[in-house]
Amino acid sequence: MVNPDVRRQRRAQGELETQVLAALHTAEAPVTAAWVQEHVDAELAYTTVMTVLVRLLEKRAVTRRREGRSFVWSAAADQAGLAALKMHKVLDGERDRRAVLASFVTSLPEGDEQLLRDLLDQACDESAD
Repeated sequence: MVNPDVRRQRRAQGELETQVLAALHTAEAPVTAAWVQEHVDAELAYTTVMTVLVRLLEKRAVTRRREGRSFVWSAAADQAGLAALKMHKVLDGERDRRAVLASFVTSLPEGDEQLLRDLLDQACDESAD
């Protein structure tokens, strides 16, 4: 049996995606998966890094382009953009979007509720232009 003190701690859901995006944001140009692996956790399996990058690509949080026989990767979304993509995914998976949004809005703290109202007003003003 593996000693629990020696066993690596599991990351929280989405933590690895966040770490990969953060690494991509530090890159000055598109980078390889091996570069990401080295900058996130050199002990992380290359296949794990590739899986995370492909998932982020599906979420439109990263872009890739072929360079030679492999791909180079770039961040397309920041932390806030990734959170927004996750929120969209949750909403898209629900039948009653109105109920989900209503529950979300009514559970916001007062400051966040006002911020959301301001952002919605700003979005309406921009779409009217």
